[in-house]
Amino acid sequence: MSISPNQGSTSGGQTVVITGTNLGGATAVHFGSNPATITANTATSVTVTTPSGSGVAQVTVTTPGGTSNPLNFYYVGAPFKAALSATSGPLAGGNVVTITGTGLSTATAVHFGANTATPTVVSDSAITVAVPAGAAVGSVGVSVTTAGGTNNGFTYTYVDVPTVTAFAPTSGPASGGTAVTITGTSLSSTESVTFGGRSAPFVVINDTTIAAVAPPTADGAGGPADITVTNAAGSATAATPFQYLSSPGI
Repeated sequence: MSISPNQGSTSGGQTVVITGTNLGGATAVHFGSNPATITANTATSVTVTTPSGSGVAQVTVTTPGGTSNPLNFYYVGAPFKAALSATSGPLAGGNVVTITGTGLSTATAVHFGANTATPTVVSDSAITVAVPAGAAVGSVGVSVTTAGGTNNGFTYTYVDVPTVTAFAPTSGPASGGTAVTITGTSLSSTESVTFGGRSAPFVVINDTTIAAVAPPTADGAGGPADITVTNAAGSATAATPFQYLSSPGI
């Protein structure tokens, strides 16, 4: 005989097909000492719904002619997810994230809300997956499906690429310290703000406004500096640069 699939959830409830010969009129199928529910039967196959169990169970079929040789069925526990390497990314998807935990070696699908992606199994404790495109900006639940079941517990946020439409004031001293209000779109997920490539401290006010403080220039001299805002989806640079003003000298 053969059994397909030969592994399933410890909670049972999985459809399994046993094929062989002289199986007609099957009266019982046991997974270890636990009886399975027979849902279909022919001379060459028996379809059952698995009972709950654990470890390795020997599966036998009983007919009026006797009891078959045993086959091994492997019970697999539900996966446990410990960490998600990135909790946000572009609405278009495509970025690869790593999920770590236990019981992941039989992972067949990762669900991001209503969208599903096929993972690559690295080991029992890690899988990688390319995030599918999202339906809309916002947070969705992440679940992993394995032979042992489905486990939820993570949230992933789809974000749009930011835009920078304006900032004020438009200039300040080369020594830094100017409070600059930056306006645009998709700014609530901002991860960094730079002036001429130098990191600036910032506070997100809302999705259209950021308050930043211009850092000092590298050499203390004045000149233009591009303001760039970056989030998990990408970066945006203001159309005109911030102007650093040189200190007066006499």
